Amino acid sequence: MTLAPERRPSLIDHFERGLDSPICLTWELTYACNLSCSHCLSASGRRDPNELSTEQCKEIIDELQRMQVFYVNIGGGEPTVRSDFWEIVEYATSHDVGVKFSTNGVRIDAAAAQRIADNGYIDVQISLDGATAEVNDALRGQGSFDLAVRAMENLRDAGVEGFKISVVMTRHNIPQLDEFKALADRYGATLRITRLRPSGRAVDVWDDLHPRPEQQRELYDWLVAHGEGVLTGDSFFHLSAYGQTLPGLNLCGAGRVVCLIDPVGDVYACPFAIHDEFKAGNTVTDGGFASVWRGAELFTELREPQTGGACSGCQFLDSCRGGCMAAKFFTGLPLDGPDPECVRGLGEDLLQGREEDHSKPRPSVDRSHRTSPPRPRAKSRPVAVTIGMGAPARPPVSACEIDPLAGFVPPGASAASSS
Repeated sequence: MTLAPERRPSLIDHFERGLDSPICLTWELTYACNLSCSHCLSASGRRDPNELSTEQCKEIIDELQRMQVFYVNIGGGEPTVRSDFWEIVEYATSHDVGVKFSTNGVRIDAAAAQRIADNGYIDVQISLDGATAEVNDALRGQGSFDLAVRAMENLRDAGVEGFKISVVMTRHNIPQLDEFKALADRYGATLRITRLRPSGRAVDVWDDLHPRPEQQRELYDWLVAHGEGVLTGDSFFHLSAYGQTLPGLNLCGAGRVVCLIDPVGDVYACPFAIHDEFKAGNTVTDGGFASVWRGAELFTELREPQTGGACSGCQFLDSCRGGCMAAKFFTGLPLDGPDPECVRGLGEDLLQGREEDHSKPRPSVDRSHRTSPPRPRAKSRPVAVTIGMGAPARPPVSACEIDPLAGFVPPGASAASSS
């Protein structure tokens, strides 16, 4: 009798059980932001007065170097408004940790663009959610399109090749896919598109913004045709049930190969799941990042073999893997059920079947400009935040000031007139 050959573990098998160090680590340096995008995944706006200090950030970078984490995705809020942003970035790149950072472009002037061009270990992506000002500014705020275009012009002029234009796909910008690609080509950039998750402030707008079923198919067909030249950040593995598997990991990596460090050092399983349900620990109070990543109870649970739950009998489970954990959680669907945007319509059926008084889970952290100040935390020291293209003169600001624009004096205005 001939025995069937034993199946060798695939790359996904290894990833599903978790790795010794994360492959995709997102680090939100600040919740401060000059914009107030309606779909902000981190509900940013005001800085937290207990942000990690410069030295605490460097301690995390030292850990990442020891763990051989080869790059970190830095975001926010708007990370460049931290006065120590470049110090942190250049400390990372000089300690074998490459940096990819996301920005709305507010501080990418000619000097900053040249700084990026001169450092071979910095990658930048400009956030843009419409190929025209009309579509983009409806989500990101008036003038944000021009802000992003100016940043792209500065990067192009400095000779920065292959920087990213990062787009969150909505029902309003899916018709602009070709225009986004043309825009990227015009500036020598790479187009990166990601999925709209109902996280942060997007909890309130997801029902109105997420692509319609026919647009999901349009997006899938476009990716099949253009996928070789477009990055997706493994956002759309739920679309693989249409047929051909899309490039990428095709796996929810939360707590396995992916996690988030927030501005005060809290570690979450996923950048799209900033909620106490998915908080694994804190870099300051729980022995450092490596201790949380390798020993947190939540991460241990997430690395257990998954059964597929309600999707276990679906012929497409191996390709869509049941979809996005955060998308299910923040729309109030069971984590072991189908994705709310399941291309077979199973998630849509569950959404329609929710009770009328159903309330969606709210993000545990909300620094939106409209919300009340956060309660103070212990064991973390504040760090100053700056805003604008240069370093304008500014009056002293309380270390506990949470307004990201506190003390900012626009060029040509006096300190007295700004109060």
